[in-house]
Amino acid sequence: MATEAFEDLAETFGFLDDWEDRYRHVIELGRAMPPLDDSFKVPALKVQGCASQVWLRPTPADGRFDFEGDSDAMIVRGLIAVLHALYSGVPMAEVGKIDAAAELGRLGLNDHLSAQRSNGLRAMVDRIRATAASG
Repeated sequence: MATEAFEDLAETFGFLDDWEDRYRHVIELGRAMPPLDDSFKVPALKVQGCASQVWLRPTPADGRFDFEGDSDAMIVRGLIAVLHALYSGVPMAEVGKIDAAAELGRLGLNDHLSAQRSNGLRAMVDRIRATAASG
């Protein structure tokens, strides 16, 4: 049920030999992501439960989910980019049906993130799901 963008990402991760290469790729994804305008870095858009500062701004259009995001940590910016690939363009009603843990597991993220990063990633997924559900 993953998007084409996420399937492309999973394929790229499959070509990367070890976690260090995958980690670098996640950071590169974060660097390539456009920054969130500072005017949107407000408490209402801040994700609680992340060790780093994280903001997610929903920007749905035509019944499809989308968002902008940013963080003060490069690896977390990369994780936001991964979540963007997973959720961007998905119909709002389908967002909650995506098994994020399983999809992210395909990238090997579950095994290589610290407990704090894993908790933060779950908090971002929870925010995305709640936002899409409220619609």
